[in-house]
Amino acid sequence: VQLQASGGGLVQAGGSLRLSCAASGSISSITLMGWYRQAPGKQRELVAIITRWRITNYADSVKGRFAISGDNAENTVDLQMNSLKPEDTAVYYCRLVDSRTGDYWGQGTLVTVSS
Repeated sequence: VQLQASGGGLVQAGGSLRLSCAASGSISSITLMGWYRQAPGKQRELVAIITRWRITNYADSVKGRFAISGDNAENTVDLQMNSLKPEDTAVYYCRLVDSRTGDYWGQGTLVTVSS
């Protein structure tokens, strides 16, 4: 399984970005897809996930600003990020959990929010 993430970049505080992730390969039974991030010197943390049953979960720090959406048929997951803050600066990673084949991560896309 391969995950291709796109949409990162440089944006001013208060701006918006949309991240997209497309999964391909031997996908069997997706349990969840989601986004995590890792800022310099910090551990990787959950940003938002969406399960196959359309249940979502967000980090408290992004609630009300970020929205995750997924397409089960296309094996894609998007993250709409609004009202971005400098503390949102990080490398964002896409994740896919397949109940039959395993846990997969994308290569990461850099989001930089300038103040």
